[in-house]
Amino acid sequence: MKGYSLLSISILTEVFGTAMLKLSEGFTNLVPTFGVIAGYGLSFYCLSLCLKTIPLSLAYAIWSGVGTAITAIIGVLIWDDPFNLLTLSGLALIIAGVILLNASNSRKEPSH
Repeated sequence: MKGYSLLSISILTEVFGTAMLKLSEGFTNLVPTFGVIAGYGLSFYCLSLCLKTIPLSLAYAIWSGVGTAITAIIGVLIWDDPFNLLTLSGLALIIAGVILLNASNSRKEPSH
């Protein structure tokens, strides 16, 4: 369970770093720029630690998929990014993909 806690922290700090990237305005705003560095730095650190217990393919799929979905939702809610049926469908497919990857990695492979 520790691996998934670290993965969750990694996702949240990556989303924070990405939000700060938007606010940094091309790294011209100093405070958000430090937020980008801190967010991505902590995210990759926690991601590297979670890889001790979670397979790389599963961890990266969850990290990128969930991070993308949360970032898209934040974009819609905070920056009025467009939201329509295609956006909703894309988010649903990302979530479904993460669920399927998680389910496929939880199955025990038969030993030969």
